[in-house]
Amino acid sequence: MAAAAEGLPAAHREEPVRDDAAVETAEEAKEPAEADINELCRDMFSKMATYLTGELTATSEDYKLLENMNKLTSLKYLEMKDIAINISRNLKDLNQKYAGLQPYLDQINVIEEQVAALEQAAYKLDAYSKKLEPYSKLGLIDYKALALKCGSAG
Repeated sequence: MAAAAEGLPAAHREEPVRDDAAVETAEEAKEPAEADINELCRDMFSKMATYLTGELTATSEDYKLLENMNKLTSLKYLEMKDIAINISRNLKDLNQKYAGLQPYLDQINVIEEQVAALEQAAYKLDAYSKKLEPYSKLGLIDYKALALKCGSAG
């Protein structure tokens, strides 16, 4: 059939049908247009500027937060200083009041010692009177007369 097709005029020859969709054509690699490169550079620099602005803004906000925290801490320390001054003043007042009360406290201690000595004397007297009780039962000691003597002596 190929020989028969050779004898036919070119108009009658059958050419194989090409499917343009299935065949890709190679194109020559071309440099992008100067305007495209400039636009891409502008876009890149714009996005980089936005990113860096965001980073710097975040850092700036961090420093503002630290500054506010430092101010609050400073105020708290001033409050604590005032409290410490008040405590110190109150402690001095309390020490002065204690010093003023010291003579009375000393008197209380002396009275307490005297009461303890009197209590010991009362115990001794009680013990002595218990020792004398058998003698009173024998009639050797007259408690009523002794009480009258002590009562009239006082």
